[in-house]
Amino acid sequence: MLGNRPMSEWISRYAESHQHPVNRICHTIGIPLIALSVPLFIVAIFIEGFWPVPLTLFVVGWAFQFVGHAFEGKPPEFFKDWRFLFVGLRWWFAKIRGRA
Repeated sequence: MLGNRPMSEWISRYAESHQHPVNRICHTIGIPLIALSVPLFIVAIFIEGFWPVPLTLFVVGWAFQFVGHAFEGKPPEFFKDWRFLFVGLRWWFAKIRGRA
C-alpha cells in the first residue's frame, strides 16, 4: 500500500510539509482527535444517541488540520497522494517519542 518506500521516508516527507509551528501544534491536537473518533464511531453503533461524540471529535480534528495548513500555506499532502492519510498518525507517534 505504501509502495517500496520505508515508513521513515514517508514520515520524513510528511514532516517536511509540516514546518510551521502552528501547523505542527494543530496536527499534534487534530490527529489524535480523528484517530479517537474512528473507534468511537463503532461504539456509537451500539449506544443510542452517542454518535455526536465521535462526529464532533472527527470534525474538530479535521478543522485543526486545515487551520494548520492555512498557516503553513500548503495543501495537505494527501491531496497529492492519498497514502499520506495513513502517515499522519505514525508521524504523530514519532513526534511524541521525539523522533520526528
